[in-house]
Amino acid sequence: MKKIVSLMMLSMLLVIGLAACSSDGQPRATAAERLAFYEAHAGEPVRNFRMFGRLNGWTPLGNSNLVVWTRPSEAWLLDLTPCQDLQFAHSISISHFSNTVTARFDTVTPVGPGISQAGRIPCRITQIRPIDTQALNQSREEIRQANSEARSDPPPAEEPPAN
Repeated sequence: MKKIVSLMMLSMLLVIGLAACSSDGQPRATAAERLAFYEAHAGEPVRNFRMFGRLNGWTPLGNSNLVVWTRPSEAWLLDLTPCQDLQFAHSISISHFSNTVTARFDTVTPVGPGISQAGRIPCRITQIRPIDTQALNQSREEIRQANSEARSDPPPAEEPPAN
């Protein structure tokens, strides 16, 4: 169990690291940029996926998209009807029947302090796409290395002042 929690935390830290500001003052990645990153690693739409027990992790990508991790090496990009408060949720609830989450049938509900459930309409899952987690992780590593190299490059030498 500790290994799963550690892997989940590592994957979440990687996503946060990609979106966080770097030490050289670069701006944070927008939700659209993060969505584009995941879409680049998503496959063709599928009708459903199997979910046993609890989610391994999740990442909101604006108010109409979400990545859910069912295992450390299995993730799904979900397109949703507009989902109020998704980016502020501490957790999510996914409706599903018999361990299967199905597009156009199941829903996502954001949960958290300050998020009222009274009168809330769940966000319907409109499309499900599998994510190539190996390619995703490889891209993350390449980005991390490129950022590390950019920070370690020496600053350009200053030219002497003209007299």
